[in-house]
Amino acid sequence: MKEQNFKNHAKLVKGFHGLLFLSILALLFGAISNLIHTSRDNLYVASLVVLIAVIFLVMAWYVRSFPLKTQDRAIKAEENLRYYVLTGKLFPKELTVSQIIALRFASDAEFVPFVEKALKENLTNKEIKRLIKNWRADNYRV
Repeated sequence: MKEQNFKNHAKLVKGFHGLLFLSILALLFGAISNLIHTSRDNLYVASLVVLIAVIFLVMAWYVRSFPLKTQDRAIKAEENLRYYVLTGKLFPKELTVSQIIALRFASDAEFVPFVEKALKENLTNKEIKRLIKNWRADNYRV
């Protein structure tokens, strides 16, 4: 497996991020176009097709966001344990979930100093990831 770093760590699933969302958007635009150009006799059916397209779009959004939220909670717990093992203390409460998720990529040697730097300088997740020299891969991200 290719070594993970800032430039290649994002995961895009072509079938989900591309095909599914583009298909749903095409369905939605086609359904809206059909609704606009439909006769009075087909107004109810055309409206239902638009509603179905909107439901698919909302479902696809939540099908993606719910597992990510759950995974973020797991990452927070894992990194809190890692911080505790390295320092004997729990994570500072001021750290955001976004910062914690970015910090998971830091090696053990960089981890604690980056936690302190992230707090002191209020670094964003991208800034934290850019600072990491010894990348700790996360190949299990959804």
